[in-house]
Amino acid sequence: MLPSSTVENYLKALYQAESSRTGKTLVPMGQLATAVGVAPGTATTMVKALAESGLVDYEPYVGVRLSSAGAKLAALVLRRHRLVEQFLVEVMGMSWAEVHEDAEQLEHVVSDRLVERMDAMLGHPSVDPHGDPIPTADGTIVAPDYGSLLTCPLTVTVTVTRVTDQDASFLRFLEKQDLKPGHALEVEARDSAADSVQLRTASGRQITIGTQAASKVLVQESS
Repeated sequence: MLPSSTVENYLKALYQAESSRTGKTLVPMGQLATAVGVAPGTATTMVKALAESGLVDYEPYVGVRLSSAGAKLAALVLRRHRLVEQFLVEVMGMSWAEVHEDAEQLEHVVSDRLVERMDAMLGHPSVDPHGDPIPTADGTIVAPDYGSLLTCPLTVTVTVTRVTDQDASFLRFLEKQDLKPGHALEVEARDSAADSVQLRTASGRQITIGTQAASKVLVQESS
């Protein structure tokens, strides 16, 4: 099977679904169908074709996982997507909040030669504007296990490393609150009853955000 844009979207969705699950459990077909925006029956038909091509392992009525070949192809799709995002932000001057949809289209049409030229021009970045790791040219992904604003220690300086939600309005909200990757802050308090997390930025500004938002902002302790 040639890696059409549809095939690439399924493999990428599977990779991202597997990355968010613990252990080696299969991804349910309903979850995959939702991720790619199709009916479960349509997803099942495609997954059967992917299984015949050796890109996934499929267990009827249980779920699906990427094969080693499928995982490598998915990583290369993510590489194109994330390098395009970085190029659009760093070179074209676009906002990190508006590049995701453009990259969704361009990831299927840019050539490998162009991708490698962009990579060299950018200085071989390890992450994209949202902090997502950029796979290497051989499909290797190094994704550190960061905590979030919901789990990191209190009153300890941490640095934002990654944002897991690409919604444009959410990204604009984070930018307004000085919560982009690279920014330092402390979590001062968490209140589960009020569903809130109180933060203090490096400039001393106090911010309160919801726990759901806090769970999407990954951080590491500053050295």
